[in-house]
Order: sequence, then C-alpha cells, then structure tokens
Amino acid sequence: MEKGKKYMKLIIQVPCYNEEKTLELAYNDLPRHIDGIDTIEYLIINDGSKDACLRLGADIIVNTDADNQYCGEDIEKLVRPILERKADMVIGERPIDETEHFSWKKKKFQHLGSWVVRVASNTDVPDAPSGFRAYSRETAMRMNVVNEYTYTLETIIQAGQSKMAVASVPIRTNPETR
Repeated sequence: MEKGKKYMKLIIQVPCYNEEKTLELAYNDLPRHIDGIDTIEYLIINDGSKDACLRLGADIIVNTDADNQYCGEDIEKLVRPILERKADMVIGERPIDETEHFSWKKKKFQHLGSWVVRVASNTDVPDAPSGFRAYSRETAMRMNVVNEYTYTLETIIQAGQSKMAVASVPIRTNPETR
C-alpha cells in the first residue's frame, strides 16, 4: 500500500425478508472489485436486524435489496462520491417514470414523497424512498434510526438537518422478480 493511502473497506449489506427465490440472483450481481476499494465484503442480514457493518470495520456501507431490484454494477456509482470526498451519503435515483411495473399512482406518490423529504431535509434527493444507498463510516455512526419502516426517509432528513453532504446518482433497476 502506498504511503499515505488509506485502506478502504466496503461492506454491502443486503437486508432480506422472505427473499429465498431472488437472493442468489441479487448476490451474484454484486461487484467483486471497485477501483479505490481494497476489500469488498457482503453481509446478508435478516430484515429488521441491527446494523453490524460498523462492528466489522466498514469504511463505506452500501444498502441494496435482496429482491435484485438494483443493478449491482451501479454500486460503484454509489461509492464514488464518498471515495472522492464529495458526499457523506449517496442515494441511488431510480428511473421512476420509466419503471413499467410502477403504477401511475405509485409514480405520483414517489415524486410527492420525495418532494416532502427534500423540503424537510433541505436536500435535493429526487428519489428519497430508494433503498439503494451508500454511507461513509462517519455518517453511519451519526445516524440514529428509530423508525424501522421509513429509515430511507429518516436518514435523509437527519443527514440534511445535520449539514452532511447528501448526493444522488442515477442508477438502473432490474426487471421485477416478485
């Protein structure tokens, strides 16, 4: 390792709830190498479990879903702003309007909900409910999530109100598997 270069460890955590049919597909889609990351580990957890990535020494934590909704290659897009010290938290922006299996009503509620979160958090995150996101170690340590269901919204609001740098990157989604 170069002198002065920090060793970087990424843990991709995959919360699972009745995902036995899609977990293997989602796991096999995860990246095995990302430039700037020395070690990638995968943590499959029971949805609702307490976060274990910090105890395992993660410098960056990525949340993805076990239903294979998100494209694993896009994890590099999520971690890049953190590696470049441009963001503390990065949210993957899904192509909501182009997602065929989202109803017109769901698309409208996604946009409305994201607008409310942008106002409450003073951020510009266009897809607040996206579960595809990355946190720096320092940011994850500062989060105090109390609501199990809307952690996606709660963490953006906390980060924005705490003046953390929150970024959003466009990501791809896979066809629906459920």
